[in-house]
Amino acid sequence: MKTSGRAAKPEAAGARTPALRPIAFGRRAGSGVRGSLLGPWKSLGPQDRGSTLPRLVGRNKKAPRTAPSAPQTSIRAGLGNDLHRLVAGRKLVLGGVRIPFEKGPAGHSDGDALAHAVCDALLGAAALGDIGRHFPNTSPRWRGASSLLFLQRVCKLLKDAGYAIANVDATVGLERPRLSPHIPRMQKKLALALGLNPSQISVKAKTGEGVDAVGRGEAVQADAVALIVKKSRVESQESKVKNSKH
Repeated sequence: MKTSGRAAKPEAAGARTPALRPIAFGRRAGSGVRGSLLGPWKSLGPQDRGSTLPRLVGRNKKAPRTAPSAPQTSIRAGLGNDLHRLVAGRKLVLGGVRIPFEKGPAGHSDGDALAHAVCDALLGAAALGDIGRHFPNTSPRWRGASSLLFLQRVCKLLKDAGYAIANVDATVGLERPRLSPHIPRMQKKLALALGLNPSQISVKAKTGEGVDAVGRGEAVQADAVALIVKKSRVESQESKVKNSKH
């Protein structure tokens, strides 16, 4: 039987199958017409390596993804928590108020767990770190310092970042002594340190019901939640109130 054309030469052992690439139509000299990816395929030889195919693939690459920008939220909330062991020979200070008792919190500063929890809540709301970052217990500067000073400095950090404090809600866990007689003074002390009205500060007291370190009288614990607002929003609300009075 007669065949047309030359017989195909057998491929050498180990030879690679030539890659394929599309012919770019319309690429005539001086035509100025860009080629298309559609069309017949032909073998990609050594002379074509690094030319057409990489350029075609490059055109189809997707742009790298970028991280989304943080939303400009005008109201933010933060959570704070602090726990100190109670040891003999230390003063018991909570919310800046000295409370008569035979034990006090172990700590580098005065160990005021309530003030520390409020600091962390405010710093967390503004994403400004935590109390350990700003007042490290390795610094001699803060040894025995009043934690009300910490609150004053945290308040300044928030103001510099453009925030105003809306309110603070805190709970102290202590088996004894009873804290309810001291809560009004705690509110006043905290409010004075933060430049707030006492009505913006809520302090509650709970016992541990004999459970865990607090219930066994071995520790004092405090939890706090703080709400902060962008100053522009606060100023806008104040102007609305003033305009409504006129």
